[in-house]
Amino acid sequence: MAQKLQLSPEMLVPKLGDALVRSGHISETDLQKALAYQQDQLEHGKSFLLGQVLIDLKLIDRPTLDEAVTEQIIQLRSALQAANRNLEVRVQERTAELQEALQRLNELSQMKANFVANVSHELRTPLTHVKGYLELMATGSLGPLTEEQRHALVVSQKSAGKLESMIEDLIMFSLASRGEMSMKQEAVDIERIGNLSIKTATPKGEARGVEIYAVMDSNLPLVQGDSEKIAWVMNQLLDNAVKFTPSGGHVVLSLKEEGANLVMVSVTDTGIGIPSYRLKEIFEPFHQLDGSSTRKVGGTGLGLSLIRQIVEAHGSLLDVQSVEGKGTTFKFPLLAVAKEK
Repeated sequence: MAQKLQLSPEMLVPKLGDALVRSGHISETDLQKALAYQQDQLEHGKSFLLGQVLIDLKLIDRPTLDEAVTEQIIQLRSALQAANRNLEVRVQERTAELQEALQRLNELSQMKANFVANVSHELRTPLTHVKGYLELMATGSLGPLTEEQRHALVVSQKSAGKLESMIEDLIMFSLASRGEMSMKQEAVDIERIGNLSIKTATPKGEARGVEIYAVMDSNLPLVQGDSEKIAWVMNQLLDNAVKFTPSGGHVVLSLKEEGANLVMVSVTDTGIGIPSYRLKEIFEPFHQLDGSSTRKVGGTGLGLSLIRQIVEAHGSLLDVQSVEGKGTTFKFPLLAVAKEK
């Protein structure tokens, strides 16, 4: 059995032999002799520190060894203190750099939000004029129309409506980015909003061959929130679900009472799904998973980012569960208004 080493200051000093040679206490030949003896003892089951071997071989005395070890420990401590000081300086410098970068990022984000807000508001006025004249022409107020002209006006009005919707999304995003999005807290009839959302999404679903239906608990309680914002979120989730569900699939809006004070809102589709490693990307503003110029689905890429901000403004959390090729579910709970006794 190997001999157990006793604790010794020498254990704190790496490469003691080289240090003793540099200081002139022993020669290189002495060191090699001591190392060979130490190895021989180790092979016979005995273990000795190099310093003890040097003393046993009378190559150095104890006071000299202790002095050399103490000197090495002092040097090591000084080096460690210097390294710590350098590390502290580097940490402070890096922290300052990160704070500066964060400040710059916040400034750029604010500039972007201001730019989006300004451009969006400037687009509103000419779009209002375009929509007004399209309406006048469609109603025949500016003269009779052929069937081809009437069809062209219908297409133009739909496009103007889409453009208006995108502008409104941009304005809402800029307000949310600056913390200026207003929230009107009131008792909301979530069942009514759900039925209206289904009614709004059904024509688009029929056009794409996607069935849309609702599953709701009876006698749902009112929920606390902003009715317009909740309706917008529900409409967006249904619109996205239809958009990414191929023909023959279905989309389900579910409103379920959970416990005594929550209503769970969820939208489930049988669409293309989202790869698990890309789930975080879907909430990035102005970002779409298919960013190619030939992508099949349009939009600003703001929808889910805004949905999450609105849901969180209601004190809730938006959860997403998806299986690639099988479908996706978005859900969030809303606080129910206490029923009067």
